[in-house]
Amino acid sequence: MSEQEPVAGFAIAVVREEGKWRCTAMASSALRELDEAITELRKIRSTGAVFGLLDVDDQFFLVLRPGPGGVQLFVSDATAALDYDIAADALDLLRVDPPADDDDDEVWPEGALDILTDIGLPPDELQVISGEVELYPDEQLQIIAQRCGFADEFARLLDTLDSIPQ
Repeated sequence: MSEQEPVAGFAIAVVREEGKWRCTAMASSALRELDEAITELRKIRSTGAVFGLLDVDDQFFLVLRPGPGGVQLFVSDATAALDYDIAADALDLLRVDPPADDDDDEVWPEGALDILTDIGLPPDELQVISGEVELYPDEQLQIIAQRCGFADEFARLLDTLDSIPQ
């Protein structure tokens, strides 16, 4: 993917503060640049959980969670690093070698499976969700939103994003 080409999909910042969830759209450039997504999430001030959900080109998803000690990161399919810079950057940040070209027919989740454990999604469930190859990334992220308790806010934002002409 060229850096100049827009990437289809969506990037959503999710915040939980005082028991309430809030979902807001992130800049579309967050789908191309991992650093941009991390910077945008770090700018959000909250005493509660802050994380990003990115559906990149309907091919894979990323969960990013910046914290004082660095960034926790989960990539639903590491083989996306063969075609997408943001996935390659994620693997680089995780210090994981990208898969070989002949591994691209296999789904290979990588990163912090426990990234959302404290808000209701155990690692084994994230593993199962990311392994559901018959689901698109937006559907996988909707399941994550459901399990963590912000499905309504997530769906409302997606509906608004879908109604914006491209």
